[in-house]
Amino acid sequence: MKTNRKQFTTLAIAALAMGLGSAAWAQGAYPTKTVTMVVPTAAGGTTDLSARMVAQALAPVLGQSVVVDNKGGGNGNIAASIVKRAEADGYTLLMQYSGYHVISPHLTKVAQWAQSDFQPIANVISAPQIIVVRADLPVKTLPELIAYAKANPGKLNYASSGNGSLQHVTGAMLEQQGGIKMVHVPYKGPALQDLLGGQVDLTFGTAPPFMPHIASGKLRVLAVTGKQRLPSLPDVPTTAEAGYPKVDATSWFAVFAPAGVSKAVVDKLTADIRTVVQSPTFQ
Repeated sequence: MKTNRKQFTTLAIAALAMGLGSAAWAQGAYPTKTVTMVVPTAAGGTTDLSARMVAQALAPVLGQSVVVDNKGGGNGNIAASIVKRAEADGYTLLMQYSGYHVISPHLTKVAQWAQSDFQPIANVISAPQIIVVRADLPVKTLPELIAYAKANPGKLNYASSGNGSLQHVTGAMLEQQGGIKMVHVPYKGPALQDLLGGQVDLTFGTAPPFMPHIASGKLRVLAVTGKQRLPSLPDVPTTAEAGYPKVDATSWFAVFAPAGVSKAVVDKLTADIRTVVQSPTFQ
């Protein structure tokens, strides 16, 4: 069958329109399979808790499962490297912790990743840390902790989620501002169980994982490392109120994707995660 130029042009335009329509439909259909959220810590702790809360609430909004994959260790470098290498299609995300995102790239001579390797999607939580001690440590306030450390040089140890983590930096700030020396014990993830078991004396972290144990009396909280008291711990003073205003450390936990994810997918994820985070249930 012969096709004249007018017929050919009409068919070509129709085909192009169909192609654009298919592309738009495919883009708008995201997601069509399970989304994986990689976490740079072991299970437990606020980073993991944030990821699981978001994943559970986000799944029905996206219409697909959202699974959490814990890849702790290496000051967050293991998880970040996995997401960096993942296809930039929106199906592999990173629940990132501020201490890792800001500090870790600078801790090695050859950086394994850079902040530019990731596309920011949405901030989930911003919160100060709290200073928490084992219940049988003979201190009830931050000044008492400083006095105890001075009276027992080198005896106190504190846990962090790794060298260069925000907990490590907070511990160093407390040592500097208090004129004390403590032993730093880095972990691959949260040290809550060892704190409860008495293997470490104190640690720093955002409040949620510690709250049940503070309520039960198994742990004692001394101060909040922010400018304001926490509504959930109204009787706990800030470090400034306790006399150490320069011990000020706030964490954030945010979702990232590999660089190169399309704007349409980024915009959808940002909007959907914002919906989740602002919901009364999440709050």
